[in-house]
Amino acid sequence: MSLFDEIKKKLSHEFIDIVEWLDNTNDTIVHRFERYQNEIKNGAKLIVREGQTAVFINEGQLADAFKPGTYTLNTKNLPILTTLKGWKYGFNSPFKAEVYFVNTRLFTDEKWGTKNPVMLSDDRFGLVEIRAFGTYSFRIGDPGKFIVDVVGTDGNFTNYEINEHLKSLIVTRFTDTVGEANLPIELYAANTSELSQTCQEVMQPEFGRVGIELEKFYIENVSMPEDLKKEIFEYSRLDKLDMSKLSQFKAAKAMEAAAKNEGGTAGAGMGMGMGFVLAQQMGGMMTQQHTQQPFSPPQGGSAPPPIPLQVLYHYAVNGQQLGPVSLDKLKELFANRTINRDSLIWKQGMANWTALKDVEDLKSFLGGSTPPPLPTT
Repeated sequence: MSLFDEIKKKLSHEFIDIVEWLDNTNDTIVHRFERYQNEIKNGAKLIVREGQTAVFINEGQLADAFKPGTYTLNTKNLPILTTLKGWKYGFNSPFKAEVYFVNTRLFTDEKWGTKNPVMLSDDRFGLVEIRAFGTYSFRIGDPGKFIVDVVGTDGNFTNYEINEHLKSLIVTRFTDTVGEANLPIELYAANTSELSQTCQEVMQPEFGRVGIELEKFYIENVSMPEDLKKEIFEYSRLDKLDMSKLSQFKAAKAMEAAAKNEGGTAGAGMGMGMGFVLAQQMGGMMTQQHTQQPFSPPQGGSAPPPIPLQVLYHYAVNGQQLGPVSLDKLKELFANRTINRDSLIWKQGMANWTALKDVEDLKSFLGGSTPPPLPTT
């Protein structure tokens, strides 16, 4: 073999006759096929495997794209590149083009989360902070657009590079979505499936603008400060409780506590107050039973005495005037410690507000009301 034949053989091997990419990584999204001067031989074989798309770029312009399969590269299956190159009648010499292999498989279990708390406004609790995290899955839906808009001239574009951009996009759209939802704060954690679906629908157009398809989006947890959780739990319990039964329960507990402190004046007063409350409840039960009995006209035709006028009282709590309430209601307020011996009281006929302990007809609240001795004969 002559020297010229050796040179000819060496030069012929510089040209590409098989174009393919075997992915040995788990995080490469785009790989540029590297070859000396990017020269591809006429009639070369292009092998595109499942989960790949091959994209040809000519002098910075997007040309042809190939889905999985084996192709012979010529003017028939390179229509866009043929137009860009001006090949009207075919070509026999090698041509230059950049070939990018795009990984189109599904990238799963990608993590996202809010680095900083998200501020929301709740009608009951005011401004509150929440945090959220979860996972998402995506694939490259439009390889050409993705290369032009995101990859550029990067020869080895990895999952890590695009994830930082996607996470920022997700957190921004998540914040907008939960802010516009205007749900009660406790429902965000209880409706993660519905919220996840809504967020995915909102985010999909943003992903699509750069050639990415958001396949799945999951919110795994929505958390809030511990003190806010306690407030929500207390609020939900009160919202479900029968307040009248709760008052009776608290009155019984207070009476039990007062009985353990038999020697104290406060205990005596509280015991007296509880007695009034229980007497009121028993009186109400007796009144109810009497009203359920059939009416019997009075004997002898005597008319009943006139109904006494009810005295109403005003009282002050934390500097705020409340009322008017009946004497029985005032007893109940004293019994459950809403008011005490020093609370200011006023009723019609009184010149000024007066402490409960100094109002003559309320001194019985305090206990120790002992009748004078019987007169001697």
